[in-house]
Amino acid sequence: MAKPATVKLHPSKNPQKENVRGAMVALLQKHLGTAIDLSYQCKQAHWNVKGMNFIAVHKLFDELHEATEAFVDLIAERLTGMGGQAQGTVQAAAANTVLEAYPLDIVKSEDHLRRLSDSYSAWGKALIEGIEEADEAGDDLTADLLTEVGRGISTGLYFLESHFQVEDAGHST
Repeated sequence: MAKPATVKLHPSKNPQKENVRGAMVALLQKHLGTAIDLSYQCKQAHWNVKGMNFIAVHKLFDELHEATEAFVDLIAERLTGMGGQAQGTVQAAAANTVLEAYPLDIVKSEDHLRRLSDSYSAWGKALIEGIEEADEAGDDLTADLLTEVGRGISTGLYFLESHFQVEDAGHST
């Protein structure tokens, strides 16, 4: 992963070294953009889902949005607490996300479930990499925050994938 340009930091009494804070602010900015993106991917699915089990899936997508929206705030507050400037606009999120753009023409519930599963999986992978990066930098608090977010994303992935994971002749797929 290419290192971002130097991050301008606000003065802070945060005990982390300035170079670590700068690296973690850049890392957290990527995850802030991704959290905002995923939050609204869930809303896109919520607004447009059709098909069997509509109300259950409609409600699930809204619950996933709310959970992800909580991660937005956690990440932004850690980022700004380290002296960074949170970039939380739609445009900034689009520029910083690790996710692929969500198709705007999906309608069927199973298609939304599968597409959101892809996004949850992609962010889960990026979170694992982020935890490793924070560990290597010696920032246990950022690693812990990303671990907390990762647990939530893993649970969301479980909720999504459970809709299409079925046993086939006694074998799990």
